[in-house]
Amino acid sequence: MTVGPWAVELAGAAVVNLAGELVDRRPTAANTDLLTRSRVQPTLALRAAAERLDEPVPVWVQASTTAIVGDAGETLVDEDTPPGDGPRQMTEVARRWEEAAAGANAVRQTVLRTSVVLDRDSPALDRLVWLTRCGLGGRIAGGRQWVSWLHVEDWLAVTRWSLGIDEPAAPAPAPEGVLIASSPNPVRNAELMATLRSVLHRPAAPPTPAALLRLGAVLLRTDPALALTGRRAVSRRLAEAGFAFGHPELRGALTDLLR
Repeated sequence: MTVGPWAVELAGAAVVNLAGELVDRRPTAANTDLLTRSRVQPTLALRAAAERLDEPVPVWVQASTTAIVGDAGETLVDEDTPPGDGPRQMTEVARRWEEAAAGANAVRQTVLRTSVVLDRDSPALDRLVWLTRCGLGGRIAGGRQWVSWLHVEDWLAVTRWSLGIDEPAAPAPAPEGVLIASSPNPVRNAELMATLRSVLHRPAAPPTPAALLRLGAVLLRTDPALALTGRRAVSRRLAEAGFAFGHPELRGALTDLLR
């Protein structure tokens, strides 16, 4: 992507940069390069366009992901947690995405490191629902990997607050810099699958061993690390600001989306 006539539209406008291919694909070198280019090139074009403006962009909301920390194990991840060193298709892609936006010509920039967003017809939730309805809704591997998640309505509320157009969401103004967009109540994979089975009224299901998951990921053309790695991400900055989540608990969020 290059700077074109569209650049004039940035004058006095807020920027919300969400550009990027879906991560649900095989973790090959070619796909990692595609994920990187689809994020970095549009971001650099936006940044170059902003540099041409007489006045800085009032606010820039830059998308990113909590996957930038990689497989965090039992670590409680917040805005101060540094990027990890793998898997490459997660950490390197996210790091280069954020670096491309750093220093943009904006009065204020917020980098939203977002967890898994639960939304009707989203690829992530669609696949989990499909597997559960097929009787494959058991825990993945040991089931202890953490899953950080966020209802789409709460993601929208965090984004509006970051833009400064929905101040009632929190008594404090939105911060500059990194902001984790995630529910205050992450769950382990076993709890996620059990809750999903309950909401869908499905019986208990056998666990899926890691080896079987890796084989299935080849057939489904997806990345097994999406299910085998995890992050226990909770936003310290949202808590300090008194941000009000509409769907803070997993069961309530899934019931709302799948009722």
